[in-house]
Amino acid sequence: MRGLYIHIPFCHQICFYCDFNKVFYANQPVDAYIEALGMELQQYAKYTDELETVFIGGGTPTALTVEQLDRLLTLIERVVDPNTLREYTIEANPDELTREKLQLLYARGVRRLSIGVQSFNDELLKKIGRTHSAHHVEEVIQTARNVGFENISIDLIYALPEQTMDDWKETVRHALALDLPHYSAYSLIIEPKTRFYNLKNNNQLKLVDASVEGDMFTYVMEQMEHAGRIQYEVSNFAYPGAESIHNLIYWENDEYGGVGAGAHGYIDGERYSNIGPLTHYLKAVEAGERPVKDTHRVTLQERMEEEMFLGLRMRKGVSSSHFEKKFGQSLQNIYGSVLTRLIEDGYLTYEEEHYRLTTKGLYNGNDVFEQFLLTE
Repeated sequence: MRGLYIHIPFCHQICFYCDFNKVFYANQPVDAYIEALGMELQQYAKYTDELETVFIGGGTPTALTVEQLDRLLTLIERVVDPNTLREYTIEANPDELTREKLQLLYARGVRRLSIGVQSFNDELLKKIGRTHSAHHVEEVIQTARNVGFENISIDLIYALPEQTMDDWKETVRHALALDLPHYSAYSLIIEPKTRFYNLKNNNQLKLVDASVEGDMFTYVMEQMEHAGRIQYEVSNFAYPGAESIHNLIYWENDEYGGVGAGAHGYIDGERYSNIGPLTHYLKAVEAGERPVKDTHRVTLQERMEEEMFLGLRMRKGVSSSHFEKKFGQSLQNIYGSVLTRLIEDGYLTYEEEHYRLTTKGLYNGNDVFEQFLLTE
């Protein structure tokens, strides 16, 4: 297990596009949940010898009070020594990350902040259910830097309803003016069980045209490259050395633990998902059980498929020698005809033992990935 993900499902406001396992903070058993996390974490203590990263996500971890955050970090430290980690990250909302919380996090070994910004247009932020403003972002990043944080990332979303190209350009400009080491930029996906999904089904959501979405993707790639941030994954840009180690674990198809209600993990060749509803999760943990809802033993075929899906998302691509070492079979023997066709069609390139997406492949990633599904 190279990474550990810890899920905090509480939010003070539910964003209109979010389909993660989350609940409103008010009137929830937050303290009991934190204690349950501590109990579940103990179940993974035997896996932490090789642990490289811890990522506290959500929901909104910074929805917790200072006292609750302090307790959570204490429980994590019973299983993990922060000093041995390569990366210790927490997700945050700009308007909830106070100086007191930042000081606590820094004192306890957290060194990376992943801040959900999405846009620098205040009106657009309101329309997608966010509670912060552009001013909050600038303020919290300055405070974080004053506390000592250097490894700061922000998330941006493009192709938001009614978003214009000019607005996206302004958001990218504003983001780069902050001079951060890492940026993530995702296109909006309308997921089931979200407010946007319901609005779309009722024809009440004005979405951006696919051509404009493509232009927005092109623009952010060009601007990030111009600013010296390497596109090391389809949606992620960083200075060399500032890549997200935790997320690379996912894309490199390595194993990680997932703790908390609705969390997912991949350990000992088995993918699993935890119970989602809080009361059911708490009941299972308090009974001394592992709060797992579903498990799936990953077959060799599935592992090879995932190696291609996930690996090609990274700009370094998939190494043919690493593939053979990992699976005991030649990549050419398994996917030879597929690789040849995708290279001929201009979707892939092959150099220095690595298969990589071309620019054309980047814009058609899902179509490319489908080609690596193996039939029985």
